[in-house]
Amino acid sequence: MSSFFTGFTKKSSYAAILGIALTLSGLAYAALRIDLSKSTVTATFKQLNVPVTAKFRKFNASIDYNATKPETSKASVDIDIASFDLGDPEYNTEVMKKEWFDAAKFARASFVSVSMKATADGKLQATGKLTIKGKTSDVSFPVTIKKEGSNVIFDGALPIKRLSYNIGEGDWKDTDTVADEVVIRFHVVAAQ
Repeated sequence: MSSFFTGFTKKSSYAAILGIALTLSGLAYAALRIDLSKSTVTATFKQLNVPVTAKFRKFNASIDYNATKPETSKASVDIDIASFDLGDPEYNTEVMKKEWFDAAKFARASFVSVSMKATADGKLQATGKLTIKGKTSDVSFPVTIKKEGSNVIFDGALPIKRLSYNIGEGDWKDTDTVADEVVIRFHVVAAQ
């Protein structure tokens, strides 16, 4: 028998191995692998009262989800601000400037959950810290969860006010051109 098991009885060795295996299988169940090619994070706002949707092309997400004890679940999202895509290179360059995202100084936006709570309608209420342009706020929003084959899909929408995060400074504080309301939507596909 290897030196690893020295001093253990056969029975206690099997119990230890079984305990380790159960712990690892529990971790494997909780930690989901995010399929970034099928997942999206977008922001929708109104410009001159016309809805505009832009996509963040680069982000990372981490979800530890426990369907039987959702209150133990955790999530975090880290977004590359420079990947914000309005569909036009000139607009993309403009929103990276200091008046908007100030991407040179604030390269990332993030969400980190502090609690998850199951709701009566079968959703999760995610509460956490949202950081954009160096400003952190407490936010809470519903998350819909559905199972498709071996995948778990998380969908949600988080309404924010852009001016609360200093997005659109100076003349751009005027909300007649670009509305204050922005809805951040996410669609995250994860495999167990």
